[in-house]
Amino acid sequence: MTSQLVFNLASGSASCGFTLTAAQELQAKLNEIVRILKAKTAETPSGERAKPKPHQPIEYQYAGDVFLEIFCNPNIWANVFVAKVSITLRDDRIRLSSEAELTRIIEDVERFVEQIDTARS
Repeated sequence: MTSQLVFNLASGSASCGFTLTAAQELQAKLNEIVRILKAKTAETPSGERAKPKPHQPIEYQYAGDVFLEIFCNPNIWANVFVAKVSITLRDDRIRLSSEAELTRIIEDVERFVEQIDTARS
């Protein structure tokens, strides 16, 4: 079953048909980004910051009614609260690319999953 996932962007919003399974996979990717960014800001026992090691960019793709791609390079963001992701939604007639705050996208996906779970109850 697909429902509409709404992404709240800096200037407006975009939505696409999405499944619960796809949302859970996207949550896992977003949690991976959060884990990497938190590790970058973690302190060692001596109180010093751990030397950050480079990480591969993280990408999520979904092909449903439209193609969705979310991309983040965790090496360029200092922490979770300033991190942004690139979002691309496209089909054969239109392409939308934008940047959004990581925390905002996490909230959007969490809200979607909660709505699906509530509808099932």
